[in-house]
Amino acid sequence: MSTLFTRNRLIGLAIAALVALVDQAVKWYVIGPLKLRQVGHIDLLPFFDLTYTENRGVSLGMFEASSLETRWLLVLVTAVIAGVVLVWMMRERLLGEIAGLALILGGALGNIRDRYELGYVIDYADFHIGGFRPFLIFNIADAAITIGVVIILARSLLLRDKGDTQAGESPRGESHNA
Repeated sequence: MSTLFTRNRLIGLAIAALVALVDQAVKWYVIGPLKLRQVGHIDLLPFFDLTYTENRGVSLGMFEASSLETRWLLVLVTAVIAGVVLVWMMRERLLGEIAGLALILGGALGNIRDRYELGYVIDYADFHIGGFRPFLIFNIADAAITIGVVIILARSLLLRDKGDTQAGESPRGESHNA
C-alpha cells in the first residue's frame, strides 16, 4: 500500500463517504416519503421536530446566495474548502485528526451536493427547549461539520503539545541539545 493511502487515511475517506451518503439518504427520506417539504413541520419529541428549511446561505445562514452567480460562487468556495480539508486529511497520520477532518469533509460534500443540485441546502433538524432554540435548523452534514471542528479544536488544544514533542525538543522540532 502506498504511503498516501494508509489504513487511517482509508478509514477517513470511508467516514467522509459514509457521512455524505447518510446525509443525502436522510434528506431524501424527509423530503420524499415524509413529504416534509409539503407539510413543513412534523412534531417528533418535546425537544426535537422536523422543520423544512431551504438554507441559501452558508454558516449560520450568512452570505446568502441571492443570485445565480452567488450560488455558483458558494459552490466553488465550499468545494475549494472541501479540497483543502481533503489535502489536510491526507497529510495527517493520526486517526483522531483524520476522523475529525473526515466528518468535516463528508458534511461539506453533502451540503455541496444540495447547493449544486438545488441551489440551497435542505435543513430539517429542529432542536429546541420549549421556545428556546439554541441552534438554527440544521441537517446531518451540519452536525458532522460541527462535531469535526470540535474534535480538531479539542485535539489541537489539549493533545498536540503533549504528544508531538519529545524530551529535549521544542514544539518546532528543534533540539535544545547543542
